[in-house]
Amino acid sequence: MNAATVSPSLLGDEERAQLSDLCGELVCFDERLAAYTSWKIGGPADACIVVRDEGQLAGIMRFCLRRKMPWFVLGSGSNLLIGDGGMRGIVLRLAGDFTAIDVVCEGDIVVARAGASASMALLTTKAASQGAKGIESLAGIPGSVGGSLRMNAGTDREIGDFVRDVWVQSPSTPEGHSVSIQYLYRHTTLEREAIVSRVELRFERGDPKKVRQEMQARLVRRKRTQPIALPNAGSCFRNPPGDKAARLIEAAGAKGWRAGGAEVSPLHANFINNVGGARAKDVATLLARVRRAVHEQFGVDLQLEVHLVGVFVDE
Repeated sequence: MNAATVSPSLLGDEERAQLSDLCGELVCFDERLAAYTSWKIGGPADACIVVRDEGQLAGIMRFCLRRKMPWFVLGSGSNLLIGDGGMRGIVLRLAGDFTAIDVVCEGDIVVARAGASASMALLTTKAASQGAKGIESLAGIPGSVGGSLRMNAGTDREIGDFVRDVWVQSPSTPEGHSVSIQYLYRHTTLEREAIVSRVELRFERGDPKKVRQEMQARLVRRKRTQPIALPNAGSCFRNPPGDKAARLIEAAGAKGWRAGGAEVSPLHANFINNVGGARAKDVATLLARVRRAVHEQFGVDLQLEVHLVGVFVDE
């Protein structure tokens, strides 16, 4: 990649020094983001900061507000395609307190409190052990609690069905506050600038053994029908009303299509795998080709479920 093809860093020496003073060893500059995404794709960030608690996050938000600096929260990177040119501004990786999970029983209710960066796999396992009815519908969903909430992830039921409280922070309200959100198919009304800090979920309490058995059965089915062993971002397109994106893509003959190191999965047509050395432009090429084929053959405009962010380059 020619350096001239990538937009210059937004951080000068002064901003870098200030971030180093603010965050110490928790900030890295010009670090490639591929290691932090499930596709294993992504160019460098001007600054990448590991954020360990809400107080530190508030300080970074104030810095961004003063400097009018763009920022982006990178969760588990499981639903994300980052351009080969990387991301300008500040990338935040929530850790520490943001990974905490606490599951307790309150009478006939199971209450799960989790930080935004907590693992969905760990949350579902802990909740199932307490008999949380409905948690099975969230089994096998990759990524973090915050990312799952923002896109209202789920299967026959969605995470929004169980949310009772969401705490967010932003440059305008760095100390944070509770918000009310509407949950829609694969998106919510959560404001763009809001960073989810923590979430409370509530479930009816059932038989832990039955809940665990159902969750395990779903995980086995997912393993059998999805290419979970290869780097990918899960389903690339939302299901259109009354149909399945995977069915349309397969019917369009797209299974096995390749561009560079990216391939439309032969196992599940709505997945694009990194089969070796794939770059963002390879995946973006396949996404566009698949959308065009489905539209031309069936008149359906598939909508992306994955998010494309950062700087996309041709070289």
